[in-house]
Amino acid sequence: MVQKSKPPAAANPPKRRGRPRAYEPEVALGKALDLFRTQGFAATSLDDLSEATGMNRPSLYGAFGDKRELYIKSYQRYREEARAAMVEIFRQEMPVRQRLERIFASALNIYLSGEAGPRGCFTVVTAASEAVSDPEIRAMVLDGLSELDKAFTNCFRRAREKGELPASADPAVLAQVASATVHSIAIRSRARVSRKDLEAIVKGAIDVMVGATA
Repeated sequence: MVQKSKPPAAANPPKRRGRPRAYEPEVALGKALDLFRTQGFAATSLDDLSEATGMNRPSLYGAFGDKRELYIKSYQRYREEARAAMVEIFRQEMPVRQRLERIFASALNIYLSGEAGPRGCFTVVTAASEAVSDPEIRAMVLDGLSELDKAFTNCFRRAREKGELPASADPAVLAQVASATVHSIAIRSRARVSRKDLEAIVKGAIDVMVGATA
């Protein structure tokens, strides 16, 4: 009786693997951020988030927590990115008018971005609404507003020390005007006001703050 030979064993038997991660957390968070920024918190459903991120609900919960936690993480991500876009402009040495022009231009680049059209500012357009009833989000919004005011205050204080502004200029008051301008162009950009018109608003505001140029 002929004995059948056994097939040779594989040289490298397949290794057991755990469940593969089917998503990149940072990419998924970016998708959620885009959706929340466009639609706001209330109008964004878990199904919307699942479709945008490519993750089912259990995966979303496991990675980011519930919808509110994902919203907060998205807002934190937005603030980090906005801060990174502005911080070097505030730090570098340059005339105050040039600094303000660059700050507002950077803000407009952020507010007018979006594949489906301008999305404005996360803080002004959506987080401020949630701040009414959510203490944690309110604290984040107030911190963001205060951070911007302080950055502008330092900007105007340095300009006054360098003689670019009169000694009577109040850096804190000018900072509030600058911040208010940021918030105004954020809202107007969301309403599809053209960049040309927004830049005209910015120029007028800068003229008020540091003096009109010839």
